[in-house]
Amino acid sequence: MRAAARAEVPLLLVPSRGLGERALRAVGAWKAASVLPDSAPVSTAVRSRILPAARPNSFGRTAVSEMFGADYTVSVEFYDLLQAETDRRLAKRRFAEAARRARHGILDVGAGTGIVTETLLTASAAPIHAVEPAAPMRAALLSRLAGLGADQRARVTLHPESIERAGLEEVADLAVASNVIACLDPATRRSAWQAVSRALLPGGLLLFDPPPTELPTGRERVGRLGPVRVGPDIYGADITREPHAGIVRMVFTYHVERDGRVLRRQRETFKLWPASASEIGAELEAQGLQVVHAPSADLLAARRAAR
Repeated sequence: MRAAARAEVPLLLVPSRGLGERALRAVGAWKAASVLPDSAPVSTAVRSRILPAARPNSFGRTAVSEMFGADYTVSVEFYDLLQAETDRRLAKRRFAEAARRARHGILDVGAGTGIVTETLLTASAAPIHAVEPAAPMRAALLSRLAGLGADQRARVTLHPESIERAGLEEVADLAVASNVIACLDPATRRSAWQAVSRALLPGGLLLFDPPPTELPTGRERVGRLGPVRVGPDIYGADITREPHAGIVRMVFTYHVERDGRVLRRQRETFKLWPASASEIGAELEAQGLQVVHAPSADLLAARRAAR
């Protein structure tokens, strides 16, 4: 994507695997001051409704096809085209160094279209456990793996279920969860911490971007993805957020234009659950994960207690 287009999204710290880094950072998440000191562990103080496909209406305009919580059924078509470049740079900055130090295995929670998975494969010689329950994202992930060498594919185990159902036990010395924690409701989030703790070896490290800490005050425009040209067509997306019943609703409206005319407009809505620093710290500690210094100001980190 062109630099001018990228600059339109405000780079506030911290989707989910499907929303993408740029969108989640714009939701509003933990400030740099929330990153914990590099000293000792920290205590606990600190589904779908589908409307008809887009079609011309009687007024000659394009109707909007909309999905609500539909496992990225709409977003997967546009995700890599509009977000892969930014997500790949962030994945390298956030996770590559930790991946280089991994020796036994790496867990990728919410692997999505595989951007982070590919970064981990490139940075490390360790086997990768890629967990992705959403079938549309998994299809994109497998397409990405198909383009890699056979030696890299041989190091990936794909788990087509949630981390809570994957049943992994002490398989990794590094776990990453990129763009996923915010999209878990509190009960699911707590179950995910438990599953990640079991999957980590003693002393293993977890890196993740945390959820937003508060609700927006009203409906707000977050920014725009694109434009990106494919042949004669221009692809883009507008993103808004709004509070709703104690959660954040993120709405992605995708559009495809040709010669100044909208060919398609599709929308997908996601839910994000805010959580405070003290809530996250308490949840992690309850599962034997001690919050430690993170390598990046927009991440949090925790280690499974050593035996």
